[in-house]
Amino acid sequence: MNIRLRAIEPEDLDLLYQIENDTRLWNVGATNVPYSRYTLHDYIATSSDDVFADRQVRLVVENEQGETVGIVDLVRFEPQHQRAEAGIVIMQPHRRKGYAKKALEQLCDYALRVVHLHQLYVVVSEDNTAALQLFGNNGFERQAVLREWLFDGKNYHNAVMMQRFL
Repeated sequence: MNIRLRAIEPEDLDLLYQIENDTRLWNVGATNVPYSRYTLHDYIATSSDDVFADRQVRLVVENEQGETVGIVDLVRFEPQHQRAEAGIVIMQPHRRKGYAKKALEQLCDYALRVVHLHQLYVVVSEDNTAALQLFGNNGFERQAVLREWLFDGKNYHNAVMMQRFL
């Protein structure tokens, strides 16, 4: 199976809108408010696609047929310390098909060879066994449990910080 990571294009607005406004994903990231199409359009239009300028980069994941299956990103990029937080969302119909594994492998390769990072980290809900397994099987090691780190609007949940040296 081959996948391709590519820059976000204006045609990806609907995908980005769907992901950013999926309330089921809010408890696994920093988003807790809906984004308007205008805001997301502006993000796509003004993003330089330069991780050094934007301190983040978001890439679309495409399968062999050219279908968009998800998004990966590097956020909270800290050039002084050569690290960033990794993120991944694979759309529901494409989950459990190996796309996340391939996308994460390519994201790690990009982080090492293009951005020259020393390490990546993730913060994953302790309840998200699929994500913990994905990152664990791809060289990320558990470093800490962050107690009551994530809030879903009603309850606090523990999170696991995982780290991978590149």
